[in-house]
Amino acid sequence: MSQHILTICYLIGSITFIIGLKMLSNPASARKGNLIAAAGMSIAILGTIFLFTYDENGTVHHLGNYIWIFAALLIGSIIGTLSAKKVQMTAMPEMVSLFNGMGGACAALISIVEFNHLSKSLGASPTTEMIHHAQPTTLIIVLGLIIGSVSFAGSMIAWGKLNGKVKDFSFTGQNILNIIVLASALATAVYLIFNPQQHSLLYVILGLSVFYGVFFVMPIGGADMPVVISLLNSFTGVAAACGGFLYDNKVMLTGGILVGAAGTLLTILMCKAMNRSLKNVLIGSFGANAKSTSAAGIQGDHKEISLSDAAMVMSYANKVLIVPGYGLAVAQAQHTCHELEKILTDKGVEVKYAIHPVAGRMPGHMNVLLAEADVSYDILLEMEQANDEFATTDVVLILGANDVVNPAAKSDPASPIYGMPILDVQLAKTVIVNKRSMKPGYAGIENELFFKPKTSMLFGDAKKVLQDLCAEIKNA
Repeated sequence: MSQHILTICYLIGSITFIIGLKMLSNPASARKGNLIAAAGMSIAILGTIFLFTYDENGTVHHLGNYIWIFAALLIGSIIGTLSAKKVQMTAMPEMVSLFNGMGGACAALISIVEFNHLSKSLGASPTTEMIHHAQPTTLIIVLGLIIGSVSFAGSMIAWGKLNGKVKDFSFTGQNILNIIVLASALATAVYLIFNPQQHSLLYVILGLSVFYGVFFVMPIGGADMPVVISLLNSFTGVAAACGGFLYDNKVMLTGGILVGAAGTLLTILMCKAMNRSLKNVLIGSFGANAKSTSAAGIQGDHKEISLSDAAMVMSYANKVLIVPGYGLAVAQAQHTCHELEKILTDKGVEVKYAIHPVAGRMPGHMNVLLAEADVSYDILLEMEQANDEFATTDVVLILGANDVVNPAAKSDPASPIYGMPILDVQLAKTVIVNKRSMKPGYAGIENELFFKPKTSMLFGDAKKVLQDLCAEIKNA
């Protein structure tokens, strides 16, 4: 009877994952979708702890070890809750990388533990029949180990890069070395599948996979990190699905497949948004030279605009498009930006937001940021929609965005971002750029937009500038 109830728990968990993922597609329902999926996961976890049974020598056993299980759950819950409450939106990509890496590590540990169990069952001198019977399980184990280890190692390097503790590193022939290491890990895995009694090879595969994970991410430039995060997230999902196969656990399998599929689709979309090839992502070569090929210096003279003039231009505009970027997130100015939007709207100005798919440090970063400030989803324009409206826009206010509005992506074949779809802000009548200074953006290259005749620079912290703009416009 308990097994039937457990199956229902897993079914509930699987359904809530699907519903939750669907609800995450809309900022208005994302929070509720997350809670629904979390509730389903809780049901699946508790059902496994109390209802799962296994047969050993004709005797039915429950899991046991409840003290260890609940101690781990308590410690993990406390750490996760405190981390989530304390993290700033600017550090959210780092937390995503860290947590994603923990998922990959768990999948790798499952593979190691289960292979040790398999080795004990085979004994020192397994028969041909025993080896043949163990091969499918060994296949799933080594897949989970390789994918989980690569995800863990790569995510830790991505975490270090995002918080500035790890610098870009590359050398001549690194891509070839990466391919050799990956091929060696796969070849060793194939040999182990047909010779599962050679259990020491599992740790060789582990070492090669971790090495590949590190050097796979090391050379990747900062501007390409959104793609890396998305790709590693899909790796973790596939590794978790391997665990679901091992344990014949339906909810683990469903969750892993959903994460793997969603991460893969998002990776493809990110590649398209950044004009990168998926093949180059897989061998770790893209974005490696973005910093080294940055522009040699200022390309002309820029002009500044005063707060009062900026307020006047925006107050008497018919349409204003706001382009949020990482500078907005750093200043935690999303609520002040929403206040500016409401003030302008009350004055009869049409205000919308233009969202580039890779603005910020992770996919959807700006959408989440603005949703936190209760900005209406209806006025958030995707890149294609926004590009159709710039020509009829009176003022574009750019808040900390840089590379995603750089015209070099269309005009300079020598630029590292050449070919990347951008927001065509230069089509608007007036462009106001808020930055702290004239320093290059995340890709490390100069932005020729800043020197265009239509462009004016409004220097300062985004939050302080927006607060002063709100005050000026109210008095305009």
